[in-house]
Amino acid sequence: MTNPQIDYAAMAAQWRAERETTLKASRTELLAQLRALGISEVTAEYEGYGDSGNVEDVTVQPAEVQLPEALATEVGDFAWSLAYHHHPGFENNEGGYGTLTWDIALDSIILDHADRYVECSHSYDEGL
Repeated sequence: MTNPQIDYAAMAAQWRAERETTLKASRTELLAQLRALGISEVTAEYEGYGDSGNVEDVTVQPAEVQLPEALATEVGDFAWSLAYHHHPGFENNEGGYGTLTWDIALDSIILDHADRYVECSHSYDEGL
């Protein structure tokens, strides 16, 4: 039974707005740090299934630039949050995976995401 006094649509809208604000702030902060290191592109690959998941790999261009471990973790967290924002719950059941590619010079992100699912074809024949 749902509580008629709780506006779930409003709660979801508020959550989404708060998440967008947090993502925007994180993006702005990371962008400045990555540009300062001379990085032109970031790629983060993520994977989720069975109710959990993680960022598998974070790479940068030019490849000779070493991304500090703490910054790599922050970039990975950002990639996961952005993927989750656009595909909430993708880590559940069969899960999903994808690649975030961030052009640092243009501040343009491509999120290439796939959801896994189980398909079932069923038939029932009686009295044939």
